[in-house]
Amino acid sequence: MYIHVLGSAAGGGFPQWNCNCHNCHGVRHGTIKAKTRTQSSIAISENGVDWILFNASPDIRQQLFEFKAAWPAHGLRDTGINSVVLMDSQLDHTTGLLTLREGCPIDVWCTEMVHQDLTTGFPIFNMLRHWNGGLQYHQIDPKKTFNIAGFSDLEFMPLIIKSAAPPYSPHRNDPYDGDNIALIVKDLKTQKQLFYAPGLGKIDDDIMQIMKASDCVMIDGTLWTDNEMQECGVGSKTGQDMGHLHISGENGSLNYLDQLENSRKVLIHINNTNPILNEESKQAATLKAHNVEVAFDGMQIEL
Repeated sequence: MYIHVLGSAAGGGFPQWNCNCHNCHGVRHGTIKAKTRTQSSIAISENGVDWILFNASPDIRQQLFEFKAAWPAHGLRDTGINSVVLMDSQLDHTTGLLTLREGCPIDVWCTEMVHQDLTTGFPIFNMLRHWNGGLQYHQIDPKKTFNIAGFSDLEFMPLIIKSAAPPYSPHRNDPYDGDNIALIVKDLKTQKQLFYAPGLGKIDDDIMQIMKASDCVMIDGTLWTDNEMQECGVGSKTGQDMGHLHISGENGSLNYLDQLENSRKVLIHINNTNPILNEESKQAATLKAHNVEVAFDGMQIEL
């Protein structure tokens, strides 16, 4: 299994276009050591030629330009991207579908709750019907394994996770199973397993056991502390308000990652305020000491 990180930042990217926090100011002016990042998305392949896109960020055009495996190679209109899987209906994970409209029809896999959001509050399925058949909906049952045509060696097991529907969702304050999922992606040839959860709000015993059984764990790294945005003066919401588990502290994700002995550990979906983006920060040093990696655009993993 080949995993390519197209984008590794949270909504708004890094630096965020209208943000002048310490990190954003620093990366613009070169006063901190940090990489710029686009909004989170990964691609997975079993052969290095045909790829499945996981979330379609607003930065998708730039991301695919920088990812040569997605370039047209066999025809006048062509791409290495075969299908799209949506983990949720957040704007920073779905608006890229608008940019992909020239490639319609496109097979899109998502839960019924995500499909509801994307036909009501943000009716992108409805809008794109006018582009060569639009988005072809394939329902993910959050309790059943599924396969995608053309990827016989890959098996996908969705998991319901505790997080939040987008602010635009008609049921923002009334959460349902299927608003957000994580995925176990298993390579049936190598028997290697990826656990992918960019919107993880809580780690329970079941999730912990899955993480321990995975060869690579790529999870939510949005915030270092739950009230980070308040501390930075750029917002009033906590990580929990937004459905994201913070990294540090007794109940943070780092405490759980420390319990994984044989897994490659990667944080993705990093908010622009998170001090781990500064490669010379004490928080970045802490992650390195705990053998935890911070995803970056263009990062490649092979399982």
